[in-house]
Amino acid sequence: MRFQFYGRRKGKSLRRHHSGLMDQLLPHLRVALDDPLAGMADRRWLEIGFGGGEHLAHQAELHPDVSFIGAEPFVNGVAKMLALVEEKTLANVRIHDADARPLLQALPAAGFERIFLLYPDPWPKARHNKRRFVSPENLAQFHRVLKPGGLFLFASDFGGYVSWTRQHVAAHGGFTEEGDPLAPYENWIGTRYETKARHEGRGSNYLRFRRKG
Repeated sequence: MRFQFYGRRKGKSLRRHHSGLMDQLLPHLRVALDDPLAGMADRRWLEIGFGGGEHLAHQAELHPDVSFIGAEPFVNGVAKMLALVEEKTLANVRIHDADARPLLQALPAAGFERIFLLYPDPWPKARHNKRRFVSPENLAQFHRVLKPGGLFLFASDFGGYVSWTRQHVAAHGGFTEEGDPLAPYENWIGTRYETKARHEGRGSNYLRFRRKG
């Protein structure tokens, strides 16, 4: 299936070292869609849209027994994540440097303990709401990919997207919301998007949806 992609693929020109990492390191870490869990541990977490990789690298360093897949189509963000992998010598991270939807389709059922979707593009204009990553189709994939009792973790500073997510999750019916939405997640590390939001006077919500069954 072909997907319509919205958003930027690349920003400023990469620095020489980052460009080298894209050429030399990324091929070794890239997820193969025909065998996406190759070489991974039994415990697996997924982050969709990891931005500059701060949160993904932090969690991977804290949890060396967990295998991580990070999905990010923005080239500059992937390059920054590769630099963190190199700096922290992370051996438990794999990268999907493209639209996350084909990855979700390729992943086996009940294979992941957690899915993070942190500060996704809110697409605030009403005519663009359909571009939001939280959708009936993607929630169905989250539910399929998560293990029973697994967590879908969604953070945003945009109230309209928080309400949208709650409504869509409720309509799906396969998750239960839990926890304090104003409390950051365990072992949380702030992201650049969160810092920007606070500087602009916006608070954040940290939603926790547990897969039923």
